[in-house]
Amino acid sequence: MKLKDKVCIVTGAASGIGKEIAIVFAREGGKVVIADLNKDAAQATADEIKATGGGAMAVAMDVTSEEQVNAAVAEVVAAWGGVDVLVSNAGIQIVHPTEEYPFADWKKMLAIHLDGAFLTTKACLPHMYAKGSGSIIYMGSVHSKEASVLKSAYVTAKHGLIGLAKVIAKEGGRKGVRANVICPGFVRTPLVEKQIPEQAKTLGISEADVVKNVMLKETVDGEFTTTDDVAEVALLFASFPSNALTGQSLVVSHGWFMQ
Repeated sequence: MKLKDKVCIVTGAASGIGKEIAIVFAREGGKVVIADLNKDAAQATADEIKATGGGAMAVAMDVTSEEQVNAAVAEVVAAWGGVDVLVSNAGIQIVHPTEEYPFADWKKMLAIHLDGAFLTTKACLPHMYAKGSGSIIYMGSVHSKEASVLKSAYVTAKHGLIGLAKVIAKEGGRKGVRANVICPGFVRTPLVEKQIPEQAKTLGISEADVVKNVMLKETVDGEFTTTDDVAEVALLFASFPSNALTGQSLVVSHGWFMQ
């Protein structure tokens, strides 16, 4: 097992990509913390993992609240003795043309994606430093590398995660802590499902055209990335045995973006 007895906090893990990562980590022996704004949904996911013999606990966490983040991490440390892996995955999507983008929505997007990544990292780092090891994984996007219309806040936030990962990799390297970014293409999660009708309305095209000619147009095979694809990359970053793989971003997008 690649993560035997490693304590792994995954934010936004009650559903979608985060849930799949939690399931894969538990399968590999990790003790998985389902951190989510929705405590009941988080508990349901934790119960599902425990029913298959995995180790899991649920914590309520609004990643934009320093108080909640610190309290949740303290709860984890009290229960399991430390933190080995952080997956900063919680995120939302709000789309508008830039000239119509409400400032409140802009601030909300950056708070969840960037403040959330910063606050969870800040809370977990001392426990990783105390152990002399750790892996921090940020959920970026192809939009960490590329841009799309209507997504000024999202693209800005996802680009920012790469900068944060590089700083943490530099600061944490001598203390055994790695930081990397996963950059998925479109994954058919509730977040993406919500975007399809929104973009169809804004762009004046059909939902089928949004999928074929906007979301998947640049892929090599017209296929969505899957939650399992992303979870396997998360497992690679979480279990990699040395600092050779740190400060990096890996695109998982069916060739939509190539480096």
